Amino acid sequence: MKLLLIFASYFLGSVPIGLLLAKGIAGVDPRERGSGNIGATNVLRTTGKALGVLTLLGDMAKGFLPVMLARAWGGPLWVVAGCGFASFLGHLFPIYLRFRGGKGVATAMGVYLALSPLALLPAAALFVLAVALSRMVSVGSLLGAGWMPAFLTLFGYPPQLIALSGVIGALIFLKHKDNIRRIIRGEERKLGERS
Repeated sequence: MKLLLIFASYFLGSVPIGLLLAKGIAGVDPRERGSGNIGATNVLRTTGKALGVLTLLGDMAKGFLPVMLARAWGGPLWVVAGCGFASFLGHLFPIYLRFRGGKGVATAMGVYLALSPLALLPAAALFVLAVALSRMVSVGSLLGAGWMPAFLTLFGYPPQLIALSGVIGALIFLKHKDNIRRIIRGEERKLGERS
């Protein structure tokens, strides 16, 4: 039953919310426009704010719901955290899209909202501040993900969650490798620039 919950979380995480919304409502395939990503930022740029916000909320829900359901079921910490991580992996490597998914930031936020809301607060504040100053979502995403282990440590969360946040952060950085190159070259697209 515990492994079944984790596997189910992966399949839930694999649901491409941004792609379904963009194609179903706006008739736009975000994989063929902008950055080619199915996440909220590219959906926002290619279809507008409404679908971008809905994608953000949907991707967050994919991380939040499996953790809360596992917790309600009474699963131990490794199962609860495992469900969150499985959903995060599903978003990054969705079985429905031949394992080509998004960058995982919103889904990770949903996982942290359920697992460690106190630590998420300063990470979210750092994200907002970084985006406001740089006008680049990628900068905020990288800073928030990179500092999450420190915030978890500061608020006294279990070492298992700190280790998990390190793995999630590393995968987010890996998924943002092209963004990092563009940031270094001064070519990263800023908010307000439509595709």
